[in-house]
Amino acid sequence: MDTQLEKIRHTASHVMAQAVLELFPDAKLAIGPAIEEGFYYDFDLGDKTFSDDDLKAIEKKMKQIVAQDQKMEHYTEAVDTSIRYLQSKNQPYKLELAEELKKEGERKLSFYTMIGPDGKKKFTDLCKGPHVARTKAIGAFKLQKIAGAYWRGDEKNKMLQRIYGTAFATQAELEAYLERIKQAEERDHRKLGVELDLFTFSDLVGGGLPLFTPRGTIIRNELARYLVELQVPKGYQQVNIPHLAHRDLYITSGHWEKFADDIFHVSSKGEDTFVLKPMNCPHHTQIYASRQRSYRELPIRYFDITEMYRDEKPGQLHGLMRVRSITIDDAHCFCRLDQVEAEANLIYDFIEQFYRTFGFPLIPRLSLHDPKQPDKYLGGAKIWKEAESKLRKVLKSRVKKFEEIEGEAAFYGPKIDFEAEDAIGRQWQLATIQLDFNLPERFQLEYIDEKGQRARPVMIHRAIAGSFERFMAILIESYAGAFPLWLAPIQVQVLSVSDDFADAAQALVTQLAAAGIRAEGDLSNETVGKKIRTAEKLKVPYMLVVGEKEANSAMLSVRVRGQKEVISLKRQEFIERVKKEIAERR
Repeated sequence: MDTQLEKIRHTASHVMAQAVLELFPDAKLAIGPAIEEGFYYDFDLGDKTFSDDDLKAIEKKMKQIVAQDQKMEHYTEAVDTSIRYLQSKNQPYKLELAEELKKEGERKLSFYTMIGPDGKKKFTDLCKGPHVARTKAIGAFKLQKIAGAYWRGDEKNKMLQRIYGTAFATQAELEAYLERIKQAEERDHRKLGVELDLFTFSDLVGGGLPLFTPRGTIIRNELARYLVELQVPKGYQQVNIPHLAHRDLYITSGHWEKFADDIFHVSSKGEDTFVLKPMNCPHHTQIYASRQRSYRELPIRYFDITEMYRDEKPGQLHGLMRVRSITIDDAHCFCRLDQVEAEANLIYDFIEQFYRTFGFPLIPRLSLHDPKQPDKYLGGAKIWKEAESKLRKVLKSRVKKFEEIEGEAAFYGPKIDFEAEDAIGRQWQLATIQLDFNLPERFQLEYIDEKGQRARPVMIHRAIAGSFERFMAILIESYAGAFPLWLAPIQVQVLSVSDDFADAAQALVTQLAAAGIRAEGDLSNETVGKKIRTAEKLKVPYMLVVGEKEANSAMLSVRVRGQKEVISLKRQEFIERVKKEIAERR
């Protein structure tokens, strides 16, 4: 989010707070920041709950405030004076924040006052900014929804009411955004996943643990097969690791200290403590460490498509986007320092080819550590400088321009992160290349160099699709469920005109299946029109209608998804066409 947009949205949140206070004078204010998609403000209305009509009234009042072109005036006040002021306004949440700032040593607090055209103060809020100078600069805004939110994100605190909105500099930008939101709602993977029979959830199994149906499993398997085809010819070797591990593995890796709250603990008959693996890299280090390695063997490239587990809070779970059981295409390359750039470039090639197949443009960025917070990371400044320099060199050789972001690195090393843009313009952080000098040190990984001396390898972590669950959700929404042929669970639906042609239709299904095409027959007593509508709802790429002509000749009547015109093709010609389209992953 650029600075000007942040100012617009932050100011809109203040306008909303003023509007709420004018309509609900007893409301208690919490916080109201700008966020990636807009802004929000948290309110405590006591026993009252905001209604949809209230939301309309608040938006109407906001428009009046914006039309007044109120001035945003900044000032600071001594902390004790500020606390007395907030006490007088009976704003307990603001008061709590002010008292906390005092304990942290703040001597003055920052406020913004909104001043009307008559010169009178309309609303004052404890806030550091930033804001636009006047309310008319907000441009265009829209209130979107009401949600619950615990004060300070702590479920032990009171539940507040959060109003979400969004704002843009122009009405055209707002309308474009709202259209994207509408598209996203229509494409919601949770809705389409049920309609297309791809996955389900069960309360008995547990939240965040998706169950994939045969059709959904086909998509997962096709993704996995593609990833295998990309990597094996380039020297990556597939390994297999257990879903459990002794906690000492993660104590050694450093993950225990960083992620202890996110790890599932497993009870055992013995005294040892086991966990469900929250990540895979420590397991791969132990395969590498299982025997002595020579510099001639390097690079050693392992990959695995496997589940890992994170103990997410129930309120954070969201369809396939946020789950507890995460299937990841994980790989780790152990190499010499002089091989890092070549290996990173090889991974970059995989990532580019994979996302080109789906039509997703990629935006790479370099995620660096924050030198001001060294305690957040493993390893010293020298190691970090060298690692970041290696990845920067790779990016400079691939793209003309890229963003460098401090504080976004993994705790063990810098990384190249890739954002992919889907069909409706949303950007998702998916693939990653991560350089790691630290885990080899922690696990004392070694190889014998050309001088016969022990040396430490460099470890490169990489994910291409990332979480299969999340990637599938993105694919479902981007394609609106209309998958390309190679991914479609049913590639060809064969529809019999009547019972008289059921045998001919089934024979065609058998012939297509023998050719490696996923075909299914609809031999029910329904009308052809209804069968076609059913296939269209399932978004099947090809439909073949089998009647007297098709049963008694080599010609097929072919309906192509999204096209009204029915085309005629010879049976073998159709089969070759479909096989070619599948093989090319169009």
